[in-house]
Amino acid sequence: MAVVPQRRTSKTRKRKRRTHFKLTAPGMAVCENCGDMKLSHRVCPSCGFYNGKLVKAPKEESAEIASE
Repeated sequence: MAVVPQRRTSKTRKRKRRTHFKLTAPGMAVCENCGDMKLSHRVCPSCGFYNGKLVKAPKEESAEIASE
């Protein structure tokens, strides 16, 4: 059979246990090619470069908006 708690967990005890349960900020880095902020170890969404090499062609948002 399952073991049930003998006493109710107090608010203080519960809150002390949860002090380390928090969000962390994502690791952001400056893109070496364009200077925008990007996530570490990821392709830059604005220019498409990673580790000094073009990995993905950047999207031309202004051309798509103009054609519509």
